[in-house]
Amino acid sequence: MSSIGPTSPGASRAITADSARVECAAPIIDAADHGLLRQHDAHGLEDWATLPGAGDWAKRVFDVVCALSMIVVLAPLLLLIAVMVMLDGGPCVFGHTRIGMNGVKFRCLKFRSMVTNADEVLRELLERDPVARAEWERDFKLKDDVRITRLGRFIRSTSLDELPQLWNVVRGEMSLVGPRPIVEAELERYGAYTSYYLMTKPGITGMWQVSGRSDLDYASRVSLDVQYAKTRSFGGDALIMFKTIGVALKRRGAY
Repeated sequence: MSSIGPTSPGASRAITADSARVECAAPIIDAADHGLLRQHDAHGLEDWATLPGAGDWAKRVFDVVCALSMIVVLAPLLLLIAVMVMLDGGPCVFGHTRIGMNGVKFRCLKFRSMVTNADEVLRELLERDPVARAEWERDFKLKDDVRITRLGRFIRSTSLDELPQLWNVVRGEMSLVGPRPIVEAELERYGAYTSYYLMTKPGITGMWQVSGRSDLDYASRVSLDVQYAKTRSFGGDALIMFKTIGVALKRRGAY
C-alpha cells in the first residue's frame, strides 16, 4: 500500500467493514463545516471513531432505551398522526425496503405521506414529464411531488413521518443516528464508498438531515454518510440529535 503522509492534503484513514485498514481520499464535505467535530492523530490524519466492541454494545443499549422511552412519551402524538392519516384514506404506516448494515434488507417504517397509488402516479409522471424524470434520476426525489398529500407535506417537513422508525431502532435494524436509509438502486451512487455505508446501521437522523437535507445534491449526501461512518462517536451522535430538533422546527430542506 502506498504511503500517505501529512504532506498529502485531505488524506484520510478508514476501517472498512472487514476491519482491514485502507487509505482513501477525503470526502467532499468536512464535518467541521457543519459544526460536527472530528478527530486527528499526531500526523494530522483523520482517525475513525468506530466504537468497536463495548462501544457498539453501549450504542445499542442507548438506542433501545431512548427509542422505547420516546415511544412511550410520544404515544399520544403517534396515535393522533395515525388516526389523521387513516382519515385521509388508506393505511397509516408505510413500509419500504431499504438497505441496512452489511447489506441486510429491512422494511423501513414511516407514516404514509403519499397517495395510496403512489407508484402508479410516479410511473405515469416520469413517462410524460422529462424534466421530472431527469430530477428523479438525479436525486431519487421530486421537489414538487404530486404524490404527497396535504397532511403528508406537513409531517414530512417536520420529520414526524419518520417517528415509526423508532420501532426499526428497537428491532435493531436502525440506529437513532446514522447514514440515511437508502434503497438498493442508490448503492451504485456510493461507488468506491459503498462498503463505508454498509459498515453502520442507517439512522433516523444523521449528518445529512442536519446539513441541508433535500437541498443537498446527491454527491454531498454520499459524502456526509461516509463522513459519519469515519467519525462516529457518542459526542458526535449527541450533537446531531441536538441539531435535529432545530432542523425539524425550522422545517428547512424537507420535501
